[in-house]
Amino acid sequence: MDARSALIDDDVVLRPARERDVARMASIEAACFSDPWPASAFDSLLDSHTTRVTVATIDDVAVGYSVVFQVADEAELANVAVDASARRRGVARTLVGALLDRAMREGVLSMFLEVRESNAAARALYAAFGFTGMTRRRGYYRHPDEDALVLVWRAPLPTGSDIGAR
Repeated sequence: MDARSALIDDDVVLRPARERDVARMASIEAACFSDPWPASAFDSLLDSHTTRVTVATIDDVAVGYSVVFQVADEAELANVAVDASARRRGVARTLVGALLDRAMREGVLSMFLEVRESNAAARALYAAFGFTGMTRRRGYYRHPDEDALVLVWRAPLPTGSDIGAR
């Protein structure tokens, strides 16, 4: 079983975030993070041509989201959050799998992210998708103060008949 098929809930549907999702994303953000982004941050990201904000829904209710910044062949996974009521149903796994699939289709060669050192569940998820450790940012997080681990994902190199397909 690969990282994309383990614990996936078939009811998870992904779509681009809309203005009507901002309040729900901000609510999930506030429940998940000790130093949350305000609703205005999400609102401003919806119109950015370099940002991908994706909402995960179950039964038409937003239960999670991801935010990816992309410029040329590099991207940053800025945020993934899932409502407590929907955890352990594959929502984060579905979001990360989909954003990596899209990144590869769009020619992204590397994606970076920061994760709290203590966030073992997120670190395991990212490792399952091939993210590896790159460096540490001391004191990056607040409430509580904690280091961030910077992880990187690199697109698979083309082989054989794939060469030239990009």
